Amino acid sequence: MVNIIGTYECKADAKGRLMVASALKKQLSPVLEEGFVIKRSVFQPCLELYPMQEWNQMMSKINKLNRFVKKNNDFIRRFTAGVKMVEMDSAGRILIPKDLSVFAGIEKEVVLSSAVNIIEIWDKEKYESVIEDTASDFAELAEEVMGNFEIDE
Repeated sequence: MVNIIGTYECKADAKGRLMVASALKKQLSPVLEEGFVIKRSVFQPCLELYPMQEWNQMMSKINKLNRFVKKNNDFIRRFTAGVKMVEMDSAGRILIPKDLSVFAGIEKEVVLSSAVNIIEIWDKEKYESVIEDTASDFAELAEEVMGNFEIDE
């Protein structure tokens, strides 16, 4: 499992390629050879970039779903809609497919944000708006999500 750290701003060029920050590229170096899967986020208007190993782990969980249950089939279809394999080129760029750029509203200014083992790819304005919108609720959310964990000393 790759744990990715940081938030990085970059620009998309006219062809939809993102130049990955060198600090992020360095973190991804152990998984560059395998490539990545890019997909629509389930909950937000952004994209998710999975290192292939992480994607394969996710797919092994999804493959355990009973496909004779309609809601499972519906979930699989929606979860994998628009999924594409991508690679980082020798210049450190990732090409964002046009349909996915449209989904996420990505035009020029982009934020790559770590989400533990994947990278979220956001239009910068949308990212800042979501962060701002959730800031006031974050203390309550943090207590609800993390409040029952024991802290090891």
